[in-house]
Amino acid sequence: MKKLMYIISSAILLVACESRTYEEISDKTPVVELVTYNKDVKPIIDANCIICHSPGNSASFQPWTSYNQVKNNIDKIIDRISRPIGDPQKMPQGGSLSPSQISTITKWKADGLIEN
Repeated sequence: MKKLMYIISSAILLVACESRTYEEISDKTPVVELVTYNKDVKPIIDANCIICHSPGNSASFQPWTSYNQVKNNIDKIIDRISRPIGDPQKMPQGGSLSPSQISTITKWKADGLIEN
């Protein structure tokens, strides 16, 4: 009887120890949040761009203080923040956004430039 229990227990353990990853057994698709202006992009713009791109400052001719202003200039913004260090047109001047911040802004464009 002990031998039969040992065989059954071993068989159960062998079946239970099947090697499969979480992704292989999960029916759930990971949720990828949409990037929005107010939640994700505005904080980056406010922390890195408003110092120049607001009325009364050095780039006041091109303010980025509102959703529409940033949306209407998104291609220029992406171009400038993506330039290599040392390029005189790289923004922000004298610095650089992190790769994560650049990805957030480019994903915002890809997601459809959602405001809220």
